[in-house]
Amino acid sequence: MAILSELTLYPIKSCAGISVKEATLTTAGLSVDAVYDREWMLVDEQGCYLTQREHPRMALIAPRLRSETLEVRAPGMLRLEIPLGLPDPEHERTLEVSIWDDKVLAYDCDDLTAAWFSSAIGAPCRLVRFHAGASRVTSTKWTGGIEAPTLFSDGYPVLLAGSASLAELNDKMVAAGRAPLPMNRLRPNVVIDGIGAFEEDFADHFALGAAQLKPVKPCGRCPIPAVDQATGVPGPDPLDIMRSFRTRPAMNDAICFGMNCIITAGDGERLYVGMPVTMTLAF
Repeated sequence: MAILSELTLYPIKSCAGISVKEATLTTAGLSVDAVYDREWMLVDEQGCYLTQREHPRMALIAPRLRSETLEVRAPGMLRLEIPLGLPDPEHERTLEVSIWDDKVLAYDCDDLTAAWFSSAIGAPCRLVRFHAGASRVTSTKWTGGIEAPTLFSDGYPVLLAGSASLAELNDKMVAAGRAPLPMNRLRPNVVIDGIGAFEEDFADHFALGAAQLKPVKPCGRCPIPAVDQATGVPGPDPLDIMRSFRTRPAMNDAICFGMNCIITAGDGERLYVGMPVTMTLAF
């Protein structure tokens, strides 16, 4: 029987995730205590998004959920407390920020917060938060015309992977004399145990209680899986191993691992580690 084996929330895009036992599934992705996945993001002085691709030390920025704040820690720095309440509309500071081809309105967090994150990654940056009045939707090219909402994810509200898929990749890594990878190198939100290796590639949908996750696009991989999430240091890049068996012709031979998903039913459904999952194949 397939089960949901891992849930991970990433409050700040490209920073460390928070492993949780349960979460609320919304059409825009996972939410825990009203904190949404990729609700915050770092941007440069031009308002363009930043990731571990350029700043691998972002992996060391570790958020933690508190009752009224998002606590953030980084090695050698005092902790930072980010209020969870939205700013007063009369005093809010906003920025138009860029993420891929989208421009989105965001709240601009204060100068003290900007200085903290700039010190943490070693480059000027600001922390922004997805604006309550903003809207960003997925590309309809892969969703069958559905405009699914998302926040500051690369493009889709949920990334799903199978644990057997990582096991197969690691078999090949070890056979090549490499160290196996932990799942956090691939940064999925949802991990499913009990399905075959890369069987998620061929799923029409996954049912988790009343919720349905529909895989719509393979996740093309960049160099981030080479970054050790415990040290923030890039190591041997696994993409050469993945290239030997994970290229997708439909995506111009992009190297893929995991499936980007949209939510087609069950907005507000509670997900929990250990819950049964039913996979329906697309053929």
